[in-house]
Amino acid sequence: MKTAFVLGGGGVLGAHEVGMLRALSQAGIRPDVIVGTSVGAINGAFVAADPAGAAARLDQLWQGAALQEAFSESLLGRAARLARSGTHLHSIEPLRSMLDDMLPVHDFADLELPFQCVAASIEHASARWFSNGPIVPAVLASCAVPGLLPPVEVDGEHYFDGGLVDSIPVGRAVALGATTVYVLQVGRIDRPLTVPRRPWQVGLVAFEIARRHRFHEEMSALPADVRVHVLPAGGDQRPPDLSQLRYRDKTKVGASIERAYAASASYLAEFAGN
Repeated sequence: MKTAFVLGGGGVLGAHEVGMLRALSQAGIRPDVIVGTSVGAINGAFVAADPAGAAARLDQLWQGAALQEAFSESLLGRAARLARSGTHLHSIEPLRSMLDDMLPVHDFADLELPFQCVAASIEHASARWFSNGPIVPAVLASCAVPGLLPPVEVDGEHYFDGGLVDSIPVGRAVALGATTVYVLQVGRIDRPLTVPRRPWQVGLVAFEIARRHRFHEEMSALPADVRVHVLPAGGDQRPPDLSQLRYRDKTKVGASIERAYAASASYLAEFAGN
C-alpha cells in the first residue's frame, strides 16, 4: 500500500493546499510519495523535505513577506522588463532566492520523501518529470508561468509551467504505485464554467477546459484498487474569475488557508468515521 499526495497548480490559490496539509497532518495521514505541479511543486517540495514541519513552514511562507517579495516589482519595473524581454513581467531570481533560503535541503537525494514535479518542455512540446538533481531549478521550471516569468533552462532545455501539460497529476501518482491518493487542489475543479464575454476570459476558460479534461480522463481510468480523495477547498462554487490571476494579492491568503483547513478536516473526519 502506498499513499500519494498530489498537489495541483493554481497560483496564489495554492494557499488552499496549506490548509489541506494541516488537516492531513492532524489526521495522522503521511504520504509515501509526493507529486506536484506549478505552485503545487513549491508546496510539495517543502512537504518532501520536512513532512512533519511542512504545514507550519508553508503557513509562514504564504502569510509572510517572502512570497510577496518574489513578485514585488513595481508597475514601472514590470513594464520595463516586458519591454526589454518581450516575453515576461518578472525576473525569476527573487523566487529562486526565496527557495534557496527557505527550503531545508537542495537536492532530490536529500529529501525525506520521494518527490516529483513536472514542467513543460518548449523544445519537445512534452512533459518532463524531475526526480533527481538540484531541486530549485526543477521547481522553478514547474512554476514558470508564461508571460509572468521567463522560461527556465535546465540541462540546455527550456521549460514553462507544468500546468500546461499536467495540472493535477493523479495519473503520475498511480504510475508510481500509489493505491491511495489525496488530491490537494485549489477549488476550481467543480466550479461551473460560463461562456467567456471578455478577451481575458477566453484564455482562462480554454485553459480550464484543458486542465479539467485531463483530470477527469485520468479519474475515469483509475484502476479498481486505487482510492482517490479530492480534498475540498471550501467556499462557494462561483465560476472562476480574475481573482485567480491576481498573483500579487495575498490579502485573502489567511482566509483561504483556514477555509480549506476546515473543509478538509471535516471531510477527513467524516471519512474516518465511516
